[in-house]
Amino acid sequence: MMDKPVEDINIYGERKIIHVDMDAFFASVEQRDHPELRGVPVAVGHDGPRGVVSTASYEARRFGVRSAMPMAKARRLCPGLVVVRGDHALYKAVSRQVHGIFAEYTDIIEPLSIDEAFLDVTENKRGMPLAVDIAREIRQRIRTELCLTASAGVSYNKFLAKIASEVRKPDGLTVIHPDRASEFISRLKIEDFWGVGPRTADRMHYMGIFTGADLRRCSLRHLCEVFGKMGRVYYDFARGIDMRPVETEYVRKSLGCEQTFAEDLKTLSAALIELYHVVLELVRRIEKGRFEGRTLTLKVKYSDFNQITRSITQHKILQTKDDILPLAKRLLKEAGHPAERRIRLIGLSVSNPSIDAGMHRDEWFEGYLEFDEWE
Repeated sequence: MMDKPVEDINIYGERKIIHVDMDAFFASVEQRDHPELRGVPVAVGHDGPRGVVSTASYEARRFGVRSAMPMAKARRLCPGLVVVRGDHALYKAVSRQVHGIFAEYTDIIEPLSIDEAFLDVTENKRGMPLAVDIAREIRQRIRTELCLTASAGVSYNKFLAKIASEVRKPDGLTVIHPDRASEFISRLKIEDFWGVGPRTADRMHYMGIFTGADLRRCSLRHLCEVFGKMGRVYYDFARGIDMRPVETEYVRKSLGCEQTFAEDLKTLSAALIELYHVVLELVRRIEKGRFEGRTLTLKVKYSDFNQITRSITQHKILQTKDDILPLAKRLLKEAGHPAERRIRLIGLSVSNPSIDAGMHRDEWFEGYLEFDEWE
């Protein structure tokens, strides 16, 4: 059964949200600082048999090179690829310069990563009435002052602003007005919805959901039955609703580490040995960051680059080796280790979801989480 559609999309206020996303950030900084790389296909990352592309320039993307792709595959796709090791200290410094520009327009800034952020310019320091003018000016200043390009999306909430920033990449600007949002969302592929990963997209396709219009036809009850609490999010997004504020205070939601091995692991015993070292590194990071979390997530990537994740939630805080190692071993054994599959990477992450006081058992689920690589 269909739920009654939301008729007035403007009832959610007159917020003015900008999402700014730097274009191929790491690669663009390298091309800016090294003229010989301009116009050349560039990949930032480790150039070795186990290397992975961190960022690809747009020249490289024309050959099919993408982030997270094995470097060996990237070289096969683009024989003229130039691989740069990268300078993360430099990228952080440039990111601070970009944020310095943002801060001249608003203090309500929510960084999503080193190269993208949300800005709430509903009330802004320049007294500019149109968010699109602010976005246009910020992009021009990034180009003039930093010799880099950025794409921006403008709308009345974070969901639409982020999607809008992808429409005309690179070096583009897109505005989604409230009165055009419903039409825009109706045409949007379900894979392009924020929060819909490959596995969720496959599940939605099985349900006959391929576009925003298809998603809008699903009832809230059915979406919640299939996707749990995310069902409410998908239901709202399909109607252009996203009440999340732009949050200026960063609260770390997870902390993790992962290790890509020099050689693929062939046996469970070898995997358990390497898991022990990953646990020690995770504990070190937890102590250093004074992080508190109750959910442990294991990530395993195989030699064919398929990956799985397994998680378990406890009521107590996970901080020590004695807390984490038994759970990590349990997750690895539960995940299984088929004899024909070799392990390329193991990662562990601790996160801190709210714990329902009425829940008295471990909670298991599969999903996708971001992990930081070892330094």
